[in-house]
Amino acid sequence: MLLLLLLTNAFVLLPWAGAGRIIGGREAVPHSRPYMAYLKTQNETHSSACGGFLIRPDAVLSAAHCVDKKGTVRVTVTLGAHNIRRQERSQQKIRAGKWVIHPQYLHKGFKNDIVLLKLKKKAEINDNVQCISIAKENERVRVGDLCTVSGWGRTSLDPPGSDVLREVELKVQEDKICQRVSSNYQRQSMICVGDEKEEKATYKGDSGGPLVCNKKAHGIVSGGYENPFFPKAFARISHFEPWIRKQLKRFSLQDIPCFPFSD
Repeated sequence: MLLLLLLTNAFVLLPWAGAGRIIGGREAVPHSRPYMAYLKTQNETHSSACGGFLIRPDAVLSAAHCVDKKGTVRVTVTLGAHNIRRQERSQQKIRAGKWVIHPQYLHKGFKNDIVLLKLKKKAEINDNVQCISIAKENERVRVGDLCTVSGWGRTSLDPPGSDVLREVELKVQEDKICQRVSSNYQRQSMICVGDEKEEKATYKGDSGGPLVCNKKAHGIVSGGYENPFFPKAFARISHFEPWIRKQLKRFSLQDIPCFPFSD
């Protein structure tokens, strides 16, 4: 079944038009990805949805373009969800009190496409809601590593998105593959991923969701190319790890314990 996960609200066939659709994915085992967050962003005229992931009881990472909207913006984070259209007892809905977008973020080319959100209250950590560890500054994925992306996106080119959480496995590719497709690709701050032999990819639906490799979040679903399948570029978390730690310290979150998810 085709699985499409939202990256941007409008789909335009241009280079870096957006990544987010999961093609060739499968339904995730309910609550097997307890770090996943569903972000609903609203302003005066519009609402959109993205993915994200819990790294502290009251801190979520996502893509900057998910909250980079005009006017007064309100972000509601849902944790512990499998079927996002139902009011599951496992769900926790928490408003984001504030967030910080990377100071060098550029929507053109989706450069430095990362945001850290502070929740208004701490999430209750349990079997259905857990944190995930992030890659440290010196940790890099290797070409050929198999990673997983999850999210609630479209199951076809047309809306609506998937009710249930879905996932797909993608392989880390050589940087030169993405560099050949777009001059906007930056090897230090991006990861090139995809599957050139099978129709598996991210596209419209899970911007901000994590690329999980070896039980750690190494990437964030970000920009993509005109080709809906291959390749895609994700924000490289290890590059941003010092900035993330600095923001956590500003938020006074560095000492809040949260046992990381491990499957």
